[in-house]
Amino acid sequence: MAGKALNKANLAALGPDALAELLLEAVKGDAARQRRVRMALSAEQGPEAIAADVRKRFASIRRGRSFIARKAQKTLGQELHDLTRQIETRIAPEAPDQAFDLLWTQLHLAEGIHERSDDSWGTIGDAMREAMATIGRIAPKLAQNSEALADDIFEAMSTDGYGAFDRAIEALAPALGETGLAALKARAETARQAPLTEADLAFYTYLSDPSAREARALESRNRTLDIILQDVADQQGDVDAWLAKYTPDQLTYHTIAPAAATRLLEAGRAADALTLIRTAIDAYDSDWLDPREMDEVHFACLAALGREDELRAALWQRFETCLCPDALRQHLKRLPDFEDIEAQDAAREVVRSFKPVDAALAFCLASGDLALAAQLIDARHAEIDGDDYEVLTPLAEALLTQHPLQAVLLWRAMI
Repeated sequence: MAGKALNKANLAALGPDALAELLLEAVKGDAARQRRVRMALSAEQGPEAIAADVRKRFASIRRGRSFIARKAQKTLGQELHDLTRQIETRIAPEAPDQAFDLLWTQLHLAEGIHERSDDSWGTIGDAMREAMATIGRIAPKLAQNSEALADDIFEAMSTDGYGAFDRAIEALAPALGETGLAALKARAETARQAPLTEADLAFYTYLSDPSAREARALESRNRTLDIILQDVADQQGDVDAWLAKYTPDQLTYHTIAPAAATRLLEAGRAADALTLIRTAIDAYDSDWLDPREMDEVHFACLAALGREDELRAALWQRFETCLCPDALRQHLKRLPDFEDIEAQDAAREVVRSFKPVDAALAFCLASGDLALAAQLIDARHAEIDGDDYEVLTPLAEALLTQHPLQAVLLWRAMI
């Protein structure tokens, strides 16, 4: 006789006693699964019981001293995710402030865990980011003293060496309110003017030159304080305060300019945003790194200002420079009726002559223009880089039905 399928209905039919015995046998010798079962039992007793179990587990993790190997780290990461879900679903609905205290405690575990593990895979970092995201979801329900909360955030961010509290101000802005944000800003500004402490200098004792040690310590301390001030400025909508933390030269960096211009744009200052991003584009001198973010903000500024002719020209320039399919699509959408057909023909000519040919083939794959890809393969087969598997393999598969010869030519190029 065929065995029954292992599904919920068949298991439920066994009855509670049989299931309890099976569960006890299944978790025997597995501490992680035993903790999950205990947590489920606590859930039936209300949020206080769950919170007590969570605190007990956090205390156990905090006391740990041995190195956490990769397998154990993966298990711990999953457990932290599970605990976060338990806190959000079982505690937060009835006791949001208690849920916040537990999640804040979890974030403080990050340093100890990181110091005894190698989180190259980001397992622990992901768990901590999820805890912070959960704080953000429950923040509007919190009844925290805003100034005390500002102090907690300041202390946490000032001593955070692993990024667990990076988004604390953004997550807790609803709970901080204007009073808390102002208190946090005042504390950061005061700290920035204060002399260095022994604790600040202690991290740099390996530098024998006292001046170099002080300079490094000051730079590190002020970098953290500037991040706090910028995050506060973001939440207060104070664009100028955010920008003031950078020098005019730094505002031209491709890593900073897009964020700066976006903030100006969101504040209704499109002309200022356009000036800033164009200065950054003019200063950009890399031939190999795609300035996509700067270009996208540039397009947004032109659109906000209603400068359609300049926007179409900028979109076409981006397409000509790096064969960006999205830029071409946006350009075509903004053309008057009947002009798009002529523009499409011009675009194909650009693709046909673009170097290297592999970039042109990548465009054909992204845009779905298989006929153009086949023409390129016929005309420029000798130029194809057979090592570009990420493009050639899916393109060959896409060509196989309607252009089998060209598909075979790509496969031969890869051999």
